[in-house]
Amino acid sequence: MRKKRYDSGWDAVENSAVEAANMKARIDLVIALHEAVDSWKLTQAEAAKRLGITQPRINDLIRGRIDKFSLDALVNLAAQAGLTVRVEIVGPAA
Repeated sequence: MRKKRYDSGWDAVENSAVEAANMKARIDLVIALHEAVDSWKLTQAEAAKRLGITQPRINDLIRGRIDKFSLDALVNLAAQAGLTVRVEIVGPAA
């Protein structure tokens, strides 16, 4: 039996490299947003207002429910939070 190695856990659980890349980007954004919101020391209602979303939506974000957010929505929230989002493109390994 051969062991298969993965670059991340997402590579192991997602059906394709495309889905894994999307999930990796989304989780990175959720973590950055969670840290930003946490640093504001606001109630969820106040943080939601600051981001222009509802309190239940901020609750989803804080609880890490990444399946409820598209990559596009998370990029928009990051900008609203004052974060700068950069995309790094890396070529395939030789």
